[in-house]
Amino acid sequence: MTTLAPSLPLLRIGPHTVQPPVVLAPMAGITNAPFRTLCREFSGGKGLFVSEMITTRALVERNEKTMQLIHFDASETPRSIQLYGVDPVTVGKAVRMIVDEGLADHIDLNFGCPVPKVTRKGGGSALPYKRPLLRAILHQAVSHAGDLPVTIKMRKGIDDDHMTYLDAGRIAVEEGVTAVALHGRTAAQHYGGTADWDAIARLKEHVPEIPVLGNGDIWCADDARRMMRETGCDGVVVGRGCLGRPWLFGDLVSAFEGTETRQAPGLRKVAEVMLRHATLLGEWIGDETRGVIDFRKHVAWYLKGFSVGSEMRKRLAVTSSLEELGGQLRELDLDQPWPDGADGPRGRTSGNNRVVLPDGWLKDPYDCAGVSPDAELDTSGG
Repeated sequence: MTTLAPSLPLLRIGPHTVQPPVVLAPMAGITNAPFRTLCREFSGGKGLFVSEMITTRALVERNEKTMQLIHFDASETPRSIQLYGVDPVTVGKAVRMIVDEGLADHIDLNFGCPVPKVTRKGGGSALPYKRPLLRAILHQAVSHAGDLPVTIKMRKGIDDDHMTYLDAGRIAVEEGVTAVALHGRTAAQHYGGTADWDAIARLKEHVPEIPVLGNGDIWCADDARRMMRETGCDGVVVGRGCLGRPWLFGDLVSAFEGTETRQAPGLRKVAEVMLRHATLLGEWIGDETRGVIDFRKHVAWYLKGFSVGSEMRKRLAVTSSLEELGGQLRELDLDQPWPDGADGPRGRTSGNNRVVLPDGWLKDPYDCAGVSPDAELDTSGG
């Protein structure tokens, strides 16, 4: 492998410099404070790490679960919150609350979520189809944000017949958004198929005034560098590629700083990280058992590619204490090296889904009568 040149332009998100230009994608139920801590530790604190999705209605109403989700460790800087909302007034109130109470240093808005419970109400990746509504939300967010930068994350569109990303990018520029991130898939694709990096390049050409970040199919550090070379984007957003691989952020720092160092942890090291992840979750939740139970969903991601029997995988997936988890991990063949082919798709991979939308949603992109404040989810994090 040829040594990479470290001289890359800085990514600026408002007053914040992000170097290397790497962002942890907000993922519901995943990018909570414990996981962000792990990723930051491996990166040496370099990069930008965004919270999981926070619903604006739940934030304004001070929902107990939501107030826990917006907690940041003292070492996190800048503090980055992703908001989901469909009502401009509520979004504005949530942003003003963040500013007035000093809850974060950066606000990202979710226009990319493809899950039915969000799109059926006109939210997430469905919302940019309604151009006036998108503009109204962005206007409220930016006008209430003061000095805090506002960014957005979005998809190409609802499906191949209803693309929205170029219009949405232009509206974002006009309303004062600081940067846009594009996942190179439609809502209909969910996480299936191959991400369209050409769309990222087109968006960069369409909105040269602000940074464009690319997202989709970054499974290793070299994928990130290749995306930037091929698309001209200003930075990358890493989502499913870091599931069970928080050390990927260390690799990304090395790659962007021009070294060939890549982490390939053997199973012993992976098991240590797994136990630390579960421990951090228990401390954050305030209950060891709940923390270990929450960790269960990560087990298969961490162990992908290693030789672990189906029975042991089942046992690990039902652990309920740190002692039990640690004991079962010690039963594995911990001398296994990093397996070939361990990178690649993890998490949800379904595609070609019918997008669930409000009745008549696609009739007129300028008619927003079908959206009401009731579309807001009343809890955060998924």
